[in-house]
Amino acid sequence: MVCSHRKTLGKQHTISDEEDTVVEKLDMIYEGKAKKVFKTGDENVVIVDYKDDATAFNGEKKGTIVGKGVINNKMTNFLFQKLEKAGVPTHYIEELSDRETAVKKVKIIPLEVIVRNVAAGSFSKRLGIEEGFQLLCPTLEFSYKDDALGDPLINDYFAIAIGAATREDIDTITKYAFMVNDFLKEFFGECGIDLIDFKIEFGKTDDGTIILADEISPDTCRFWDKKTHEKLDKDRFRRDLGGVEDAYQEVAKRIGLVQES
Repeated sequence: MVCSHRKTLGKQHTISDEEDTVVEKLDMIYEGKAKKVFKTGDENVVIVDYKDDATAFNGEKKGTIVGKGVINNKMTNFLFQKLEKAGVPTHYIEELSDRETAVKKVKIIPLEVIVRNVAAGSFSKRLGIEEGFQLLCPTLEFSYKDDALGDPLINDYFAIAIGAATREDIDTITKYAFMVNDFLKEFFGECGIDLIDFKIEFGKTDDGTIILADEISPDTCRFWDKKTHEKLDKDRFRRDLGGVEDAYQEVAKRIGLVQES
């Protein structure tokens, strides 16, 4: 069932569909580095709760970015709604609170999907290319989602061979990934931000439909100021640059999620 929700207090949330059904936040079924996921009374709906916890280098570095859970939740929901209108199906249903969102339950495809527009991070290190080099075309990478292995890079043939995805899955993911890139580059560009690269994930609904899941935020994207190239993302945490919370807030302000003080 696809439905929308209204924010209420406590563990119960009212679905603002035709009959204002109440969905209850039940047991936690998963806790990741940045989010918790909870069951609801609807087997097709789960509640995602965003945390302020921050990790880097496959969990080797840990810390807290105050307020990032709120920003990441609201930014993801804002962008997912825009992507839906642009033709990319997502798991978004409705924002329930500052940190909680009701989403469609999916089985995550075990691939991290990385699109790059500018050389940075591990890409620069692997290939010996200076950070900031404008790539001649966007690139697409897949990493196998396995924390114990460090999320190793794989190609589509590997993914198909190990049963992580089918050829049809890969083709669909590839199409959506570049659609997301085209939209985000233009959207953030109008806000004075260069989209350097980003990581997204996809999942399958019960009927096998592939939809965008997880999040789009300064945790999962590299954002640089167009003029100064100042980093406005999680790299400030990774590289001990300071001003981490301010950077997240700055991105939120530029896209209109936070009012200028």
